[in-house]
Amino acid sequence: MTIQTVATRPIDGQKPGTSGLRKKTSVFRQPDYLRNYVQAVIDGVGGVAGRTVVVGGDGRFFNDTAIGIILRMLAANGAACAIVGRGGLLSTPAASNLIRIRRAFGGFILSASHNPGGEDGDFGLKFNVANGGPAPEPITDAIFARTKTLTAYRIMAEEAPALDRLGTWTLGGMDVEIVDPIADYVTMMERLVDFDRIRTLFAAGFRLRFDAMHAVTGPYAHAILEDCLGAPPGTVINGTPLPDFGGHHPDPNPVHAADLFALMFSPDAPDMGAASDGDGDRNIVLGRGISVSPSDSLAVLAANLHLAKGYAGGLKGIARSMPTSRAADRVAVRIGVPMFETPTGWKFFGNLLDAGTVTICGEESAGTGSDHVREKDGLWAVLIWLDIVAARGESVAGILTGHWKTHGRDYYTRHDYEAIDTKAGERLIADLRASIPGLAGKTFGSLTIAEADDFAYRDPTDGSISAGQGVRAMFDNGARAVFRLSGTGTEGATLRVYLEMFEPDPARHGLDPQEVLAPVIAAADKLAGIGDRTGRHTPDVIT
Repeated sequence: MTIQTVATRPIDGQKPGTSGLRKKTSVFRQPDYLRNYVQAVIDGVGGVAGRTVVVGGDGRFFNDTAIGIILRMLAANGAACAIVGRGGLLSTPAASNLIRIRRAFGGFILSASHNPGGEDGDFGLKFNVANGGPAPEPITDAIFARTKTLTAYRIMAEEAPALDRLGTWTLGGMDVEIVDPIADYVTMMERLVDFDRIRTLFAAGFRLRFDAMHAVTGPYAHAILEDCLGAPPGTVINGTPLPDFGGHHPDPNPVHAADLFALMFSPDAPDMGAASDGDGDRNIVLGRGISVSPSDSLAVLAANLHLAKGYAGGLKGIARSMPTSRAADRVAVRIGVPMFETPTGWKFFGNLLDAGTVTICGEESAGTGSDHVREKDGLWAVLIWLDIVAARGESVAGILTGHWKTHGRDYYTRHDYEAIDTKAGERLIADLRASIPGLAGKTFGSLTIAEADDFAYRDPTDGSISAGQGVRAMFDNGARAVFRLSGTGTEGATLRVYLEMFEPDPARHGLDPQEVLAPVIAAADKLAGIGDRTGRHTPDVIT
């Protein structure tokens, strides 16, 4: 077996973000681009000699080719074993679980999450560490530093084995174990939710529509919802993973899952609708005639999680990302558990989960998870919702409106301005930060700013500080606006504006969030000068 040491030179721009490195697929296919980055990851994590590494992805275009390259490089760098999902498939939560139960050193997860796929779409690669969660900043910093000094990479001359058959093959001195990507995940879900109770729900005629968006969750949903739980065939739609996601954008929001939203607000709506994203870590849940916002979903799940089979002992604590609405905070107060507000990025939850201080966590960007893995988990959230519906004997709408009656409603929306000029976006945020000392007392329309800051987080587990995590303007009526630039896109910058206002009066809980939040939306636009600075006078996506 021949190990090739190939001379190379650093490639600019290979800086991993919260979700690893994401670029256009065409960029990853450039000569040595992927190989350079994989070698930088291997070196940045301290090497893989003698280690076990999990490898899998969401099945998007270039997934199988990239896995072949990664396997050849792992073997050339001395890894003992690579565990790969059959066909190169592993949802992100399933990969996290596999890393944990096999006590692997870590794993390469190939995905650009909710970004579009295909030859002209996006591609991504991240490394998850031994706890199953995304690499923390010291490791991603080390990876980035290595991308700037790399002079060679190591790769086996021999081709990697085919990924379509279960079994173990040898590549150089490394075992390549091809495993069922679904089985271990199903076993985990059986421990967490009451399969018998949900079977009874479906047997009684409960109707669900689950849109897998031609992404990786399809096979998992077919296996669990239809095969294990007895939901009728056809419950899962768009369930076959496709390299380009069927030409669609695999993001479960009102824009990209418009057909599902239309169905759930139609006269023939099923009892519940749900969808997941490209790599299976995000979710959306709808009831007949009602949509559950991700922020509300976190709060409802937290308030009811004790009803699910695997959480009968109750919650240790709740965590949410700073831009997520404060609905879960009210649950934490009512049930008497700690509440943690973190920056955006699942790695911040990982420390809290490892320390045993929280049980459930979530982000407004359709991500919810618990201490069962160290990633958000879209199908898990849907199954927990089903278990709660079955346990309470209420509809999704009844559970949500009842929650608002008990806790009040946090009207909430996120406005995304996508692919704006990067420099314009950076100037907008920089100017907002510079204006913070003078914002208190300023009036915008009917609202006056009570206080403003740039969110900084001190990790209670290790004392690390993460600053500059988002500009917050808190208004005198309790409303707030938050401004951030997102790092999940591959073109330009995405400005995200998060807007929220609390309403305690049940008589006012059935209003349109955009109408209720109109004064906050107008104040945020004037405060940041979004239209003037970006040329965008309406957001591309409203969630």
